[in-house]
Amino acid sequence: MAKRLQRVNALLKKELAKIILREVEFPKDTLVTITRAETTPNLAESTVFISVMPEGKEEKVLEILKRNIYFLQQKINNRLRMRPIPKIKFLAEKKTGEAARIEKILEQLKKEKK
Repeated sequence: MAKRLQRVNALLKKELAKIILREVEFPKDTLVTITRAETTPNLAESTVFISVMPEGKEEKVLEILKRNIYFLQQKINNRLRMRPIPKIKFLAEKKTGEAARIEKILEQLKKEKK
């Protein structure tokens, strides 16, 4: 079952990325990336994590995605040949922001050592 969940997560990530890239309008200077998808074992729900550049625009992007959730869910339902198809919800990815801060701190430490 774990292998199936991994495949479902990868497929959702790939297909949603294509749909969002082509069919959802975001503010001009905003880059939206789907970082991962986590689906429940019963395939009822899938949480899709997004990363937004520049930082601070996450709320606006999540609002746009939530407004378009019905449209996105329909597109996924039509593209995927599986049952059940998970109900999608979007969340901002916190790990990428944390990783960027850690990277910055490590760079500062390297400079201080020299």
